[in-house]
Amino acid sequence: MPVDADLTARVSAIFSEVLHVEVASTETDLFEAGLLDSLAFVELLLQLERVFGVTTSLEDLELDNFRTIARIAALVSSSVTLRPRVVGIRASA
Repeated sequence: MPVDADLTARVSAIFSEVLHVEVASTETDLFEAGLLDSLAFVELLLQLERVFGVTTSLEDLELDNFRTIARIAALVSSSVTLRPRVVGIRASA
């Protein structure tokens, strides 16, 4: 099932606006590119909970679920019904 483009844009916005990381594409390997380290990963989990209401289970902590923005968006999509956008996280990056 394809992930909504707005959802992917909202996940991208977390990277640019909160983590201050510019990602070349939604398919960029975040770990291989050195864009997502352990501290940024914890902040990402906190932001996913804040913005989307996603509480990540131990089963979801598989690194492949967080390898790209597209995979993160797919995880969020499969985890929750989206709530309204939180102020400060824009869809455009």
